[in-house]
Order: sequence, then C-alpha cells, then structure tokens
Amino acid sequence: MKNSLHARSAQLALLVLVAALSATGCAVTRDQSTVGQYVDDATISTRVKARFAEDPGVEALRIQVETLKGTVQLAGFATSQAEKDKAGQIARSVPEVRELRNNIIVRVPAK
Repeated sequence: MKNSLHARSAQLALLVLVAALSATGCAVTRDQSTVGQYVDDATISTRVKARFAEDPGVEALRIQVETLKGTVQLAGFATSQAEKDKAGQIARSVPEVRELRNNIIVRVPAK
C-alpha cells in the first residue's frame, strides 16, 4: 500500500511538471534568465519530489518544492523535526541543488 502511494506521488509530480510546462509554454518567469533555466529548475523540483515519494520517512504530498536558479525552497508541514530534517537531507542530495531553504513547519497532529 505504501509503495503504491509513493508510486502515485511520483506519477503526480511528473504530471504536475508536464502540466506546468504545457500551460506556460516554457515561458521564462521572474528572475529566470532563459527558458533553459526554467526547465532546469522544474527538473530539479521534480527530482526532489520524486525522491520524497520514494522515502517512507517523508510525506511527499504535504511538502511543496519550488526552485529558482538552483535554490530549492521547501514549504508545507511535517509531523516531526525528524521528517523536516529528512526532507532537507533528501533535497540537498540532488546534485543540481545549489542552496536549500527549508521552510517546512513542524506541526504535531492532534490526538
């Protein structure tokens, strides 16, 4: 069940990337100097999300990933400091990531 969820998360991340590229027509957005930079940033975000989906210690659907010029920003909610830290480690492990801003908020679920 968990592997199926992670596979669906990876498929969802890929679908989101394809939709984003189709909707924008690969347009250059704020502060990106070229279409190539935009595509590179989208690729980095997708790789980070895919690695999140593969790791059982990170809930991929609760964490948003944005990339601008190789700087990855993580946002969303984690259920523990360990999950937040693990997400940061995973993002840093992607070779193209130049800098990481881990803005994930730790929020323990109510019992």
